[in-house]
Amino acid sequence: MHVRTVAVTTTALLGVALTAPLSHARSTGTGDDGPTVVAHRGASAYAPENTLAAVDKAAELGIRWVENDVQRTKDGALVVMHDEDLRRTTDVEEVFPGRSSWKVKDFTAAEIARLDAGSWFGSRYAGARVPTLKQYVNRVEHNHQKLLLELKSPGVYPGIEQQTLKVLANEGWLDRRHVTGRLVVQSFSADSIRTVHELKPAVKTGFLGTPLVSDLPEYAEFADQINPSYGSLSMSYVASVHAFEGPHGKRMEVLTWTVDTAAAARRVTGYGVDGIITNKPDVVRDAVGEDTDSSAH
Repeated sequence: MHVRTVAVTTTALLGVALTAPLSHARSTGTGDDGPTVVAHRGASAYAPENTLAAVDKAAELGIRWVENDVQRTKDGALVVMHDEDLRRTTDVEEVFPGRSSWKVKDFTAAEIARLDAGSWFGSRYAGARVPTLKQYVNRVEHNHQKLLLELKSPGVYPGIEQQTLKVLANEGWLDRRHVTGRLVVQSFSADSIRTVHELKPAVKTGFLGTPLVSDLPEYAEFADQINPSYGSLSMSYVASVHAFEGPHGKRMEVLTWTVDTAAAARRVTGYGVDGIITNKPDVVRDAVGEDTDSSAH
């Protein structure tokens, strides 16, 4: 159990956490620094989600962190796409009429590469493609950005943890410089995140969800972050997560999603969150500031 190394019981520790004041000092910043801002699927309010254009838009806005989702094609390639179904964000129905399935897993990489992933968002993005994970991380690297990578529906893609780590390694994303400050792998699947931690313990990991406080000691064994929906958050819950140390011996962090208004951003900042995942990173940054000193999330 990676709780703080002090001679107290878990019960007592959680009791302290639940009564922690609003003004508790964050380990990732002090003074007027705010939480780290993460561009959800890139700057997805301003460019088509999970495309290279959305990554570039985040960079244009001065946003250092981008979030994306990875899935696997029928022939085993990793592509960046949120939905398991291709219809919402591509023209798959027009390009491949009559197919019995529109799921990513039922299309080859070459077929997906033919799809227009930008026109649905706006004519100026016509012709944008679904990027491969390799293309995506290379663009993030080119822009000197940092990556919060979600393993999407890992139950649908057995072994995606190993495969994702292999792509990251091949593209230079598992060296010390990246794993200590530029990369987090997250998932809604605790088993998937545990697998990532076991395969590559140096990689920082996050669990998407709101586990019971009583279950946090177990999560602290393999997750550096607990990343809940902002509607499920409270000040006491954030403090409870902060009371534990993750697998790398640092205080567990809380990144919350998806926050797109100034009012909601200020509210969760008041709870003490370490990061905010947002479709409108400029709105959130302007509302709460940003922790410019942290490389932890």
